Amino acid sequence: MVKVDVKEEHIQNSINDLITLAGGNLDTFESQLIAQIIETTLKLIHESHDTGQLKLISRSLRELRYAYRVFNAYKGIRRISIFGSARTEESHPDYVAAKKFSEMMADEEWMCITGAANGIMKAGLEGASRESSFGLSIRLPFEVPTNTVIEGDPKLIVFRYFFTRKLMFMSHSDAVAVFPGGVGTLDELFEVLTLIQTGKANIIPVVLMEGEGGVYWKHWKHYIEEHLLANGWISKSDLHIFYLASSYEDGVNHILKFYRRYHSSRYVDDKLVIRLLEPITDEQLAILNDKFSFLVRTGKIEKANPLIEETDHLDLPRLVFTHTRSDYGSVRALIDAINNF
Repeated sequence: MVKVDVKEEHIQNSINDLITLAGGNLDTFESQLIAQIIETTLKLIHESHDTGQLKLISRSLRELRYAYRVFNAYKGIRRISIFGSARTEESHPDYVAAKKFSEMMADEEWMCITGAANGIMKAGLEGASRESSFGLSIRLPFEVPTNTVIEGDPKLIVFRYFFTRKLMFMSHSDAVAVFPGGVGTLDELFEVLTLIQTGKANIIPVVLMEGEGGVYWKHWKHYIEEHLLANGWISKSDLHIFYLASSYEDGVNHILKFYRRYHSSRYVDDKLVIRLLEPITDEQLAILNDKFSFLVRTGKIEKANPLIEETDHLDLPRLVFTHTRSDYGSVRALIDAINNF
């Protein structure tokens, strides 16, 4: 087989013709990205990938495309992911708390995302109702893949791979609630904490809850403080990334308070843009600069209009500063300070 360079003009023209034939507009950035996807796919022809590798790439792309299509129909609605054991019985205090928690969040017009199995996942969907729920199921040989609440719903998405499923949880969640569970639950929790701690995911509330009388999270936090923190493997500011709620009502209030004034954030190059639902005063800005100057690489925290590169939420006031790209636990503390004014 003769190796072909996909950058050759006739291949590029064929890719562009294909995009146009499928209804794309070559003048858009989105079509440029689709062209890059096609180029990457064509490169696989000459790179000696085996059948298993090609299946994984193909299935992953199909899973992501379909999942994004489902979620894109519900843009602008706040969503919370609920993690917890699939083995929790319906009579257990954790199940009761998860059901009441998701019901309260649904009353606040939030949608719920769970893994679609039984236990805590079923409790979350029961409380939120079918209409306000997404189910991200995973094919496992030893557990019920889909509970009766979400079964047959168009917002149920079945995944083959954990990594594509985790991406959908994180990329569509404005908050995460975690109830006690086993290895899978802790894996999901630590994945969330790692992504936030390293700046690979947006800072969102991560709330740890359980039923009345439970000590699961008390012992978990003790381990974190006595082993990870005491040995210098995490920073003290990392403790801001999660919150131990005293009750499911406390968990709801913590999440809602996070979005009291804070709306969202994004990076434009090295500038961190924090969008607010309402502006802060000059006096409050001075307090932030005094308390959080260590987060600023150059200059200071400033009020700003939308930057040229921004295309969404242009009506919201902003705070902008050149971030050090580190210590995201303290960035969470900065957001808390903004909300507490």
